Amino acid sequence: MADMCITLDEVVGYFDDLEDPRFTVNLQHPLVSVVVIALMAVLAGAGGPTAIARWAALKAEFLLRVLKLPNGIPRKDVFRRVLALLKPDAFQACFVNWLQSLRAKAAAASGVEQPIFAVDGKTARRSHDRRKGLGALHSVSVWASDFGLSLGQVACAEKSNEITAIPELLRLVDIKGAIITIDAMGTQKAIAEQIIANEADYVLALKGNQETLHQAVIDYIDEQSENDFADVKARRYVTKETGHGRDETRSYIQMPVPDTLAELELWKGLNSIGVVVSVCVRDGKETVEMRYYISSLPVRVKQFARAVRGHWGIENSCHWSLDVTYREDESRIRDKHMRENFAWLNRLTLSLLKQHPGRDSIVMKRRSCGWNHDFLLEVLTGATP
Repeated sequence: MADMCITLDEVVGYFDDLEDPRFTVNLQHPLVSVVVIALMAVLAGAGGPTAIARWAALKAEFLLRVLKLPNGIPRKDVFRRVLALLKPDAFQACFVNWLQSLRAKAAAASGVEQPIFAVDGKTARRSHDRRKGLGALHSVSVWASDFGLSLGQVACAEKSNEITAIPELLRLVDIKGAIITIDAMGTQKAIAEQIIANEADYVLALKGNQETLHQAVIDYIDEQSENDFADVKARRYVTKETGHGRDETRSYIQMPVPDTLAELELWKGLNSIGVVVSVCVRDGKETVEMRYYISSLPVRVKQFARAVRGHWGIENSCHWSLDVTYREDESRIRDKHMRENFAWLNRLTLSLLKQHPGRDSIVMKRRSCGWNHDFLLEVLTGATP
């Protein structure tokens, strides 16, 4: 246990520069210890300040051994006050070095040279408070699909505000060398330019919000498909999946961007366009879906396919876990700062659980954090037995 405590000191160190928002009279418990207890409790299954305080009280002997707690275990009001007073941007900023370390380890272990960073929004549907005029929390986050890491989040009023939140989010995260994937809402000229300026690449979905470009891409691909793309240097990659009562075939087709494409000069770094044709057969019924993309990547269709699939990972690996395992969609936390800070704690702890090499499910790993101190410290510190 001694070695684990030394490693825990490194975790504590990430919070040394976090400014204490409390009044001097309320400083009975060190801010760092309060934050680390909250982090541990969320790993163990807590979903609010009451649950954090209850977990801490039950784990008092353990916590007094591994953290500085001169006045004993904090009560519920301490956790509530700290998480409500901490400004979300300052709280998130203290995790930057930790996330960089986790990202470097994951990159070394996976061997991935150009990771996929999926940018997407999520709404905590029950976090609204109509009496106070507070809408449901909608946040945009960056999910490193190859690593299972949440690298940052920015809250915005609603989905339509993602256009202003995404540039702010991309400033928080080191995106150099990554492939940034964004749904159609974030397909904006300024965002594409920002990505290129930060030495990253993009794969951006097209829909009606970029009507002229969207239609131009559709028309060009339709025209070239008439003779099976014989006149362009197109590349095709096909995957087939069977399961859950359906058979799905996906055809990824990528080609160089034509010099005559409408608005080409307005999109910084635009090199290729692509389409994904999904043919799904379920119960004898066939459905066909076509999705169009613009990209700064050269024509390497398997890389294009990896980026598109990697973007879907934020829904399957991140948002699904947050809703099913963390019950985030059911959260009734309605304090503006506290709900943002909890959303970040959920994403960070999910990332930590995914980094642990054990083969158990996220649900079982989270339960194990609540049952066993050593396992909790393994997950928190990245140590392995």
